[in-house]
Amino acid sequence: MTTATFPANPGTAPAPARLDERFSVARRPLSAVTGAEIQAPLIQGGHVRYANLDYGASAPALSVVSAYLNEILPYYASVHRGAGYASQISTSVYENARNIVRGFVGGRPDDSVIFTRNTTDSLNLLAGCLPVADGRHTGEVLYLDIEHHANLLPWQGVPHRSVVAASTLKATLESLRAELRQGDISLLAVTGASNVTGEILPIRELAALAHEHGARIVVDAAQLAPHRRIDIAADDVDYLAFSGHKLYAPFGSGVLVGRPDWLDAGTPHLAGGGAVREARLDSVSWATGPARHEGGSPNVLGAATLARATQVIGALDQELWHAHETAIRSFLVEGLQRIDGVTVHQIFSDTVDTIGVVNFSVAGYDAGLVAAYLSAEHGVGLRDGRFCAHPLLKRLGLPSGSLRASFGVGSRLEDAQRLLAGIEELRRTGLGWDYVVDAGRWVPANDTRSYPEWAPNTPGTAGAAPCTDD
Repeated sequence: MTTATFPANPGTAPAPARLDERFSVARRPLSAVTGAEIQAPLIQGGHVRYANLDYGASAPALSVVSAYLNEILPYYASVHRGAGYASQISTSVYENARNIVRGFVGGRPDDSVIFTRNTTDSLNLLAGCLPVADGRHTGEVLYLDIEHHANLLPWQGVPHRSVVAASTLKATLESLRAELRQGDISLLAVTGASNVTGEILPIRELAALAHEHGARIVVDAAQLAPHRRIDIAADDVDYLAFSGHKLYAPFGSGVLVGRPDWLDAGTPHLAGGGAVREARLDSVSWATGPARHEGGSPNVLGAATLARATQVIGALDQELWHAHETAIRSFLVEGLQRIDGVTVHQIFSDTVDTIGVVNFSVAGYDAGLVAAYLSAEHGVGLRDGRFCAHPLLKRLGLPSGSLRASFGVGSRLEDAQRLLAGIEELRRTGLGWDYVVDAGRWVPANDTRSYPEWAPNTPGTAGAAPCTDD
């Protein structure tokens, strides 16, 4: 067990960013979310409203989605092969969810919409559908070193090439172009927005670049979809993957949307009931369409709540949505940059657009310790670690990790103010409590905070596995 007691830090705390007109749009949440008024216990005593700045890991469910779940839950039943009343309703809800999701991403009429567990599952599914001739893959997968592991590891099991992103987007696109010109690339795999820094990549330009050289493109939109409108038909994107749990929907559902030819010819993702036309004792004839990859009983409630969340997000006023998020991000970045010893990290020097994600580090402090301090002493929740993007963190000079604040439609300016106040206090006076490493995580020593009786584990108890990922 590692113990740390830090003395007061000599860093000076500047005044917070001025609350001018630019930030007024973010004083209130853009949309109501479940759990917005949770009271977090403080290690010094008392409670404070929990400031959730960890939307990038799992976003809270929209209140509308929670209400919808309660409405359909009594009708929950097995789908597709049930003649009963509840089964018929559940089947209708499940299949209609495909149409809703297709509309949300601007899908083409013939695009397959396959429900999965999450983005990782979707991209692994696609990896099993890459074109093969005479037992060999007909091309390689090309990807950048900035990818989340979900869009990195599935391609390492097939022929692939990787490109180290340059310091600018412009130079990075040229590096990708050079690789594509060499030929033999079947798929370009890119993120829509970095889960580490929030920087958005030019999807339409990347799609045109891939197609110019005879390749297709898949976009990991796990971070992009909760923050920006997507139109895969207009952008000419071949495949798109994202997750419900990052898009304000519970129950761990994901989706893969895209051109059906590869998917209909690929290896079924889950061999089992529902994925077949005819099964014999020693052979099988597989179905085509989404059923081919949805073997077993599907996550009906996950698909339904994911679809309902896309309806709510898709109906937002885009200008107001962007202004709300931009105000919080600008306030937070400007405030962090004013604090001595704090560094805000980004990949590209010429980034033109970002989502609600800010990555930073505090000199002299382990990222996990800062996260534990903010939680225990200020009621702020954010993410620390390497965010399932180990190659990128290493290249950014952050091999042990950094801190990530992420926010969305349920966030308010007060959340960012609380985070800035906590960092300023840390730089001015140091930690207000002793902290230890227990089961791989920094936690307050002698933690006396109260937690719900039903919570099976509380901070400081053994049994939690070390975690440095997202």
